[in-house]
Amino acid sequence: MIAPTRTLLLFLPAGILLGLFFIGPIGSFLMQGFFTRDGGPTAEHLSRVWAAGTYLQVMAASVKIAVWVTLLSILAAYPAAYVLATADRRAKGYWTLFILLPFWSSFLVRTFAWIVLLGRQGPLNAGLTGAGLTEAPLDLLYTHGAVLIGMTNVLVPFAILTMVGVMERIDRGLVAAAGTLGARPVQAFFRVYLPLSMPGVTAAALLVFITALGFFIAPALLGSARETMIAQLIIQQVMELVNWPFAAILCLTLLAVALVIFWAFDRLVGLSTLAGQPSGHAAGGVMRGIGALGIRLSGGIGDILAAIANRIGLPAPLTQGTSAPIRMSAAVVVLFLLVPLLLLIPVSFTGKTYLSWPPVDLGLHWYQEVLTSPVWLGAALRSFIVAGLTALVCFIVAVPTAFAFLKLSGRTASAAFALMISPLLVPRLVIAVALFYVYARLGLVGTITGLVIGHAVIALPFFFIAVIAVLKTYDTRLDLAAASLGATPWQTARRITLPLISGGLVSAGLFAFVVSLDELNIALFAAGGLQSTLPKLMWDEATLRFSPLLAAVSTLVLIVMSAVVLLAARLRRI
Repeated sequence: MIAPTRTLLLFLPAGILLGLFFIGPIGSFLMQGFFTRDGGPTAEHLSRVWAAGTYLQVMAASVKIAVWVTLLSILAAYPAAYVLATADRRAKGYWTLFILLPFWSSFLVRTFAWIVLLGRQGPLNAGLTGAGLTEAPLDLLYTHGAVLIGMTNVLVPFAILTMVGVMERIDRGLVAAAGTLGARPVQAFFRVYLPLSMPGVTAAALLVFITALGFFIAPALLGSARETMIAQLIIQQVMELVNWPFAAILCLTLLAVALVIFWAFDRLVGLSTLAGQPSGHAAGGVMRGIGALGIRLSGGIGDILAAIANRIGLPAPLTQGTSAPIRMSAAVVVLFLLVPLLLLIPVSFTGKTYLSWPPVDLGLHWYQEVLTSPVWLGAALRSFIVAGLTALVCFIVAVPTAFAFLKLSGRTASAAFALMISPLLVPRLVIAVALFYVYARLGLVGTITGLVIGHAVIALPFFFIAVIAVLKTYDTRLDLAAASLGATPWQTARRITLPLISGGLVSAGLFAFVVSLDELNIALFAAGGLQSTLPKLMWDEATLRFSPLLAAVSTLVLIVMSAVVLLAARLRRI
């Protein structure tokens, strides 16, 4: 048992990082919403939100879009997660590769891909007009549907990987046992497998909803003024109007919605499901009733589908294992994730200055422009340096914390886990604006140090959860054997534990590296004009015009991310 003092020391790096650059900045920034510029208390900014119905309408629209994106993401992700969780080792390797590639591709790249696909001169409109289905190109961009599609495409991989952690732990023998008792496969699925997988579904829904709630990339690039989300108003208040107090109130409103959803999730299934673990506590009262109602509803759906299948003599739509319909559904989801990315590649070779399909005057003009530009090369180098340092900081902070966490239990463990994943449960934009507010006073705006700290706060929960998952499978008897031979805890960690889990740690580091490489929220506020990262430079270019130059940059980023995915797969021996 780790002594209390030693445990405290292991948690100290995480406490310092999150206290100084997460909890403290958010608290001090949000308090600005209740003070005047002279420092006096006021409720003016809060009353302004309520008095001007526009802001509440935008907040309601943001919640509505986030709900729709969450629903679509879960429906799309479930069959892919089911196939991934039940596939054999070899097939799982291929499915994982196909899913991780878009997951580790840049948010901006995937959004740019939909600009190409849905544009008036894009391949979708070209196909519709070429087939005679439409007389003229359709206005598919800058619509509500385009925003939903773009955001769903970005967030489906999050949902898949979150659900897989729970699904892989479901005992398949339970479904087989239901079959031996006379249940059709569809009944076994709805009565046994679906209820057991619900903690993963709800965890995925939480992460997708909170991420979607603070999203601004897809609404700004794919939507119109009608699809404006609250995050865009916050950016406007900070960057254009420099109205910190009112921006703080808008952030507080956004954070309040996220915390309400988080509270309901914790009461329903518990925090532990975010790490792919079963619920650590039983929900009480109303939540138990909701769970029982959901199980009865799921069972009723299974019975109805089974009765229909019996009457018409057709196989059930969902069967045990990886049946053909399920694999086809998962394949459609993978195509939905991959095809827009692949369409970027031919567009990047066009010789025109505008997007068109099919691309003409093929050449390497845009690649040459990117690879010879000091601005683009400098931004790329800066992004890689920041991403590498972010992974290093996460390693220093998360690894000792994970070792200490596994020795905790009860409420202490719950509180420690909640602290470590708390940046995951707060919209990234709120974190970015709060850090910008503090950085402006500390002189960290436009510095590598400021970017690394901000990115480390964002990536820390992902790194921590990945390390916990690795340590859960580690045989601690090896540490006990080393201790019995006289090894100190440091010697045991350095010579036994760390070498044996090194593959998992490298994968976790690559995860933090990619999260940092793609992070736009922090860079948008903290990068400054002279320290622009690659996502920030891509965003600035896209807000002016979208040209084949961005398609070339996106293709290069896609190639780098593909190499990272393949490296991670090799390290994990997929």
